[in-house]
Amino acid sequence: MSLTGIIREALTGTPESSPLETQFIDPTSPEWLQTLRQQAWCEFQSTPAPKRKDEAWRFANLKMLELEHYEPASKMDRDTEQRVLAQSTGLAAVAGRMIFANGILLSKQNISDELAAKGVRFLSFDEAIGTVPELIRQHFMTQTVALGSARLAALHKARVNSGTVIHVPKNVEVTLPLEIFHWLDGANSTVFPHTLIILEDNARATVLEHYQSTESRADGLACAVNDLILGPGAKLTYVSIQNWSETARSFQINSTELARDAHATNMVVNLGSSYARYESASRMRGPGGRSDMLAVNVASAHQEYDQRTLQDHAQPNCTSDLLYKNALSDFSRTIFAGLIKVEEHSHKTDAYQKVRNLILSDDAEANSMPGLEILADDVRCSHGATSGQLEEDEIFYLLSRGIPETAARKLLVAGFLNEAIARLENAPIEEYINDFLARASAGNE
Repeated sequence: MSLTGIIREALTGTPESSPLETQFIDPTSPEWLQTLRQQAWCEFQSTPAPKRKDEAWRFANLKMLELEHYEPASKMDRDTEQRVLAQSTGLAAVAGRMIFANGILLSKQNISDELAAKGVRFLSFDEAIGTVPELIRQHFMTQTVALGSARLAALHKARVNSGTVIHVPKNVEVTLPLEIFHWLDGANSTVFPHTLIILEDNARATVLEHYQSTESRADGLACAVNDLILGPGAKLTYVSIQNWSETARSFQINSTELARDAHATNMVVNLGSSYARYESASRMRGPGGRSDMLAVNVASAHQEYDQRTLQDHAQPNCTSDLLYKNALSDFSRTIFAGLIKVEEHSHKTDAYQKVRNLILSDDAEANSMPGLEILADDVRCSHGATSGQLEEDEIFYLLSRGIPETAARKLLVAGFLNEAIARLENAPIEEYINDFLARASAGNE
């Protein structure tokens, strides 16, 4: 059954002739996984579609949830595969790399024997199901989807068939980044990539994930989920770069869970898609944890970036710091709705939330809704959102130094965005992101 038929049945209640479960459940997969998919499909069917009055979808373009015309992605032809492999170049030095195309693993650069001997696992989703099913059963999408996309999360769980599982044992550090590419090819194709990262006590890792399309104008649908699980004292830097085609629709749901004294830095970079919804929930489950939530969004034409966040302080002495930077031109729109929640007895919380919008066009629109919910004493919390334009004095200064106006504006926009990028404190990835943004800017001229 096509995705069109699946969604039509969910919306209308009219099934196609063949049994639904046989169409998206691999009969060779473990029984527990088949049951999980069936339960997820039932949840998808029973969960109402978002409505205009739903607070979690305030200001959103609900027409982007009309998905009836999308189809499951098919295998790429050989020439396209070779082109994808040639274009999957990111960081110069990595600990391991995987390249997926339309949900199929095309290439894998394995981790070193030294890391493997220490127990580090860098596996495709299929490999993990076969070799470490206990990790999947214990951690796969166990967190509540609290920011509005529970229905899409259920669809992802029912349809996911590719992705990456990273497991770093206690006291092990992966010094070089792990890199993952996901490619989407074909008109109206769909992919459901999943990333599960588990760091045990005092483990360290950095992960860079790319989402890209083979054609700049090919429509497509991507529904991605990331589960980031940090044990006591663990430290993770996770960066995702969303650059699907300019007509694609992207949904990404990120869940980060931190134990005692863990530190997660999570950055998303949005460049592609006609509509991209990004939900990120960071939950501090042990005292002393820290969560840095970062975003760089460059919106142009009629692009719409919809961002919803949760900083959930469930234990005392935790810190969270959110910095989202949006640069909007043409007729683009951004939406931000973020909540800092300090639960009972979570004293000595430090929580910050800052959204800054750089408006580069009179027709661009930025909607910001920061929020606080404080149920404990002795806390420091602040939130705020600002919108502004480039300073004419700064432009004049650069012009007086012989820099053309177009280049001057680009330099100022790059400087505006770099405040968030520099928070990564990882020179190779910072340089890569800045170069990536510069190439994208040059390509849009």
